[in-house]
Amino acid sequence: MLEGRDVHLLMDNYATHKTPRVRAWLARRLHLYVHFTPTSASWLNQVERWFAELTRKQIQRGVHRSVADLEADIAAFIDPHNQNPKPYE
Repeated sequence: MLEGRDVHLLMDNYATHKTPRVRAWLARRLHLYVHFTPTSASWLNQVERWFAELTRKQIQRGVHRSVADLEADIAAFIDPHNQNPKPYE
């Protein structure tokens, strides 16, 4: 599914993500790129809130018989949202 694709991970600046064991695991996976957020990054809370809304409103009670079905449900949430985007308050 992800073969030949890069994956970018946004992670908080928590120390467990930086242990030698975790760093070694990530170093063996050249397609994974980790980006650490600044300490106390409030914008990450907004990202988490958006994904929670996506999950609650679109994914949680859905029946997804394939990855394509799941992707279609996600797109069905994103497309109208992007037609009239508003910042979270």
